[in-house]
Amino acid sequence: MELHFEELLGKITDFIKSEAKTETVVGEQFELGEFKCVPVIKVGMGFGSGGGEGTEAKGRKGEGMGAGAGVGIEPIGFLVSKGDEISFLAAGKTHGLAAIFEKVPDLIEKIAKNRAKETVTA
Repeated sequence: MELHFEELLGKITDFIKSEAKTETVVGEQFELGEFKCVPVIKVGMGFGSGGGEGTEAKGRKGEGMGAGAGVGIEPIGFLVSKGDEISFLAAGKTHGLAAIFEKVPDLIEKIAKNRAKETVTA
């Protein structure tokens, strides 16, 4: 029995690369006025495999193998940028992704006020 673990791992990794993207989980980056918002996700994965073979006392042979993988994908927030300023807006565990969209206008207002203060004091 041959267990081609590296080949199997390669196929699973290729699948994860093609599917575990922010575009497929949350969406693509977007612009809100002068702000660029880029969704950020966290990806966790695990792999397992095993196999065996044996012969009974009566001479019968048997073999078997199996493999599995698991992937967890979670939206964790947005990178928000304006010019050379970059901020991270985290998604709250209790409020989920909807809370981010509710906070974006407040974030934009805060960044604009801070920018105005810096301009006045400079």
